[in-house]
Amino acid sequence: MKKTISAIAATLLLLATVACEKRTEREITIGETSTSETSTTTITADVPAIDTTATAAAKENVKEAGRATAEAGRDAAHATGTALEAAGKKIQKHAKPGNQP
Repeated sequence: MKKTISAIAATLLLLATVACEKRTEREITIGETSTSETSTTTITADVPAIDTTATAAAKENVKEAGRATAEAGRDAAHATGTALEAAGKKIQKHAKPGNQP
């Protein structure tokens, strides 16, 4: 789980340091009776390459955590069912004769 958080933090840090460049070009045309100006703005961003090895490792860690959570849930459900069954037997044992099904 700590590896997953570290991978996510590293990815966010890389995205925060993305290099951006903004360039504006202007063209002025002067005619006999008029002047016109055209402006073009270009924004480019350099996005770093994503480390696919780290991404694959993070995905596997998430899958393992999901499997562990599911297994823990099944174990807890089994333990609860066993406890309820034992409690029901104990109640039947102490019930008055004739009150049992």
